[in-house]
Amino acid sequence: MESQEPGTRTGKAFSGHWKEKGMQAVFFIAACTSILAVALICIFLFANGLPAIAEIGPLDFLLGKTWRPANDLYGIFPFILGSIYVTAGAIVIGVPIGILTSIFMAEYCPAKIYRPLKAATELLAGIPSVVYGFFGMLVLVPFIRETTGSKGNVMLTACILLGIMILPTIIGTTESALRSVTRTYYEGALALGATKERTIFTVMLPAAKSGVLTGVVLGIGRAIGETMAVIMIAGNQTAMPTSLLKGVRTLTANIVLEMGYATGLHREALIATAVVLFVFILIINLSVSLLRRGQNAGD
Repeated sequence: MESQEPGTRTGKAFSGHWKEKGMQAVFFIAACTSILAVALICIFLFANGLPAIAEIGPLDFLLGKTWRPANDLYGIFPFILGSIYVTAGAIVIGVPIGILTSIFMAEYCPAKIYRPLKAATELLAGIPSVVYGFFGMLVLVPFIRETTGSKGNVMLTACILLGIMILPTIIGTTESALRSVTRTYYEGALALGATKERTIFTVMLPAAKSGVLTGVVLGIGRAIGETMAVIMIAGNQTAMPTSLLKGVRTLTANIVLEMGYATGLHREALIATAVVLFVFILIINLSVSLLRRGQNAGD
C-alpha cells in the first residue's frame, strides 16, 4: 500500500492540474464571448449607421429639427433633446428621493420596517416596463391632465414615471455605499459634537460618494434607455420639445415606433439613431469614470 501512495498522489495532482486548466479555459471563453458580443453589436451599428449619417449629412442628421421620412428629412435633434430632458427630469425627481430613502434605510429604519421596505424596493426593480407604462396611463396621465389642463401624455408624465423607475437602482447602490463606510467616521463625528443628521450629510455621504455616483449613473442609463413606458405615456410627438406640458419623443422611442415598417435610408437612419444613443451612453460612462478617478486622486 505504501508503494502506491506516491503514484496516487501524482495522479491526483495531474488531475487537479488539468481541472484547473479546464476551468481557466472556461472562464477565458466566457470573457471572450462577452467581448465578442459587444464587438459584434458595435460593428453592426457602425457598419449600418455611419453610411446613413454620411448620406444624410452629419449636421443635418444631428442638428436637423424635422423628422419626415416621406420627404427624406431625418433630423433627430428633437429626439436628442427629448431624451436629455426626460432623463434630466427623472434624475431631478428620482435622485433626491432615492438618496433620502437609502439614508433612512441605512441609518434610521427600525428592524421591523426594514425587511418589508427592502422587499418593496427590490420588487420595484423587478416590475416590467410595460406594467409601469400601464400605471402611467391609468394613474399619472389622468392626474396630470386634471392638474395641469394638458393632454396628460406629456414630458412631465414621462419624467415622473422614469423617476419612479430609477428609484430601486439609486436606493440599492446608495444604501450599500453608506453601509460600507467605516463606522469610525460616524462615531468620530458624533464624538466631536456633530448631530446625527449633520454627520450623515457632511461625513457619511461624502465618504460614500463613489457608490452614490455609481447609482446615479446607473439611473441615468436606465432612464435614457427606457422605451416601452415612455412610448405609452410621453405623447411621441416629433416636434421640438418646448414645454413640460407638451408631448415628446425620445431616441429609443423613435427607433421602436418606426423600425417595424422602415426600409432603405429610413431604416439606416434609425440604426444611425442607435449609434448616437450608443455614443451618448459611452460618453456618460467615460465622463463619470474620469470624474471618479479624479476624486480618488484628490482623496
